[in-house]
Amino acid sequence: MSLVWVVLGLILLVVGGEFLVRASVALSFKFNISKLVIGMTVVSFATSAPELLVSLQAALDGSPDIALGNVIGSNIANIGLVLGITAIISPLTISHDFYKLNWPMMMLLSIVLYFFLKSGNVLDFNEGLILFLSLIVFLYILIKKSKNNNLEPVEEVNDALKKTSNIKLIIWLLIGGFALYFGSEWLVQGAKEMAFNFGVSERVISVTMVAIGTSVPELAASVIAALKQEKAISLGNLIGSNIFNIASVLGITAMISPIGLDNPKILTNDIFWMLGFAFILIPFMLLPKKFEIGRLKGFVILTAYSMFIILAFLNDK
Repeated sequence: MSLVWVVLGLILLVVGGEFLVRASVALSFKFNISKLVIGMTVVSFATSAPELLVSLQAALDGSPDIALGNVIGSNIANIGLVLGITAIISPLTISHDFYKLNWPMMMLLSIVLYFFLKSGNVLDFNEGLILFLSLIVFLYILIKKSKNNNLEPVEEVNDALKKTSNIKLIIWLLIGGFALYFGSEWLVQGAKEMAFNFGVSERVISVTMVAIGTSVPELAASVIAALKQEKAISLGNLIGSNIFNIASVLGITAMISPIGLDNPKILTNDIFWMLGFAFILIPFMLLPKKFEIGRLKGFVILTAYSMFIILAFLNDK
């Protein structure tokens, strides 16, 4: 039954996230917010809502390992699983902005998170506030830089949503809200039961199954785009997702309810895997072919991710 709750929870999170993105974009248009700002802030925050609800629900339920494992595991999966599989199907080109702004910010937040957790075995309100404010500064720099380059993220924002009626907007918000609430509740409950039934820790379930589950929509979109020979999901989007996971998901959750560190392996093992997957992108970027992650590199990344999953279960005790 625990697996049923996990699957149902994930389905509701996907549905709720989709409706919330639509409603958020439509609402932004009504306030005459530019497409550039909508694409870089509203869409990004809305797509992080499922992870936020899961971590918040877990923290409030007294399961900090799921709250932390969900984010750390998702960041590992975004690179190890999503990037690995997508690169095997269709090589990814790395832009110069990647190592000038996005990658340094992801590494900085990852290292800061490590020291925050190590300092007191808890992520408290002040530390959550620092993480969240760093995201605001990052977005400000990103938007200012994009405006100077006259960039418009047209592909991320659907113009048709400008004509959304108020009634439809309210219905979308209600569906998104209820789906995210119950989806997160069922997923956390199912993950806790699954850990008990399998005889493993909540940390293992969260950094593997829960993390993979919350990465499925991104993986599906990437694989479909790659198979159609369209432009696959960019490395920048994956890095951006990792930045949002730490700064907004953990930042906001910690401000509402402090996240304690129950299982020391999150700090001694999992977070180092997250740092490792993030760091390896730079030497991969410089190795032939430069500024491209092709099939061989994708295979290496995916193999490393498979090792992480296997070792997570084998070294649980």
